Amino acid sequence: MLPAFITFEGIDGCGKSTQTRLLASVLRLRGVEVVTTREPGGTPLGQKLRHALLEAEGQVDPLAELLLYAADRAQHVRALVRPALAAGQIVLSDRYADATVAYQGAGRGFEPELVAQIVGLATGGLKPDLTLLFDLPVAAARERASSRTRNGRVHDRLDGEDPAFHTRVREAYLQIAREEPARVRVVDAGASVEETHAQVLTVVLPLLEKRGLGARG
Repeated sequence: MLPAFITFEGIDGCGKSTQTRLLASVLRLRGVEVVTTREPGGTPLGQKLRHALLEAEGQVDPLAELLLYAADRAQHVRALVRPALAAGQIVLSDRYADATVAYQGAGRGFEPELVAQIVGLATGGLKPDLTLLFDLPVAAARERASSRTRNGRVHDRLDGEDPAFHTRVREAYLQIAREEPARVRVVDAGASVEETHAQVLTVVLPLLEKRGLGARG
């Protein structure tokens, strides 16, 4: 089976992390070698950067935030993603470069040209074969995030941003989907977990079948 790089994107509370785990389980049951990872935090260095970015107390300068995400991504691509793809594996990543375009570009207001340069430097030009964008209205996403916090999830800095910030991020994600329809597929994240998972399978399985899924049987 040919390797594939699939990324999961969306505003906080959209359910992408749950859908990443569910898809990985389905693929492993089918005998597929799957690597699940996330940004930030997909490598040992990334775990330390994740703490600095999302759990640190006090203000993080926006430029420092942008560059720290780039550092995490550079390590992630070179130490984990590219080696896994070279080994013929399927890589599922909870966030990737689109998150920087949406959060630091639209959310923080950095110029698109600067963001594109930094993303290109960090990724070395590596793009996903498929990106699933889990779209959900900001109010619904914030309610889900608040519910998780009440149930014991650690509150991070991005959770505390105002609705206008998350609205800019969501609109930026949808703009990416409009500009790259061949790569980015929008998934309605307002449905139940099971219904959303079914949507994911209808998008992902045809791609993997073209790459040899099921050929071993």
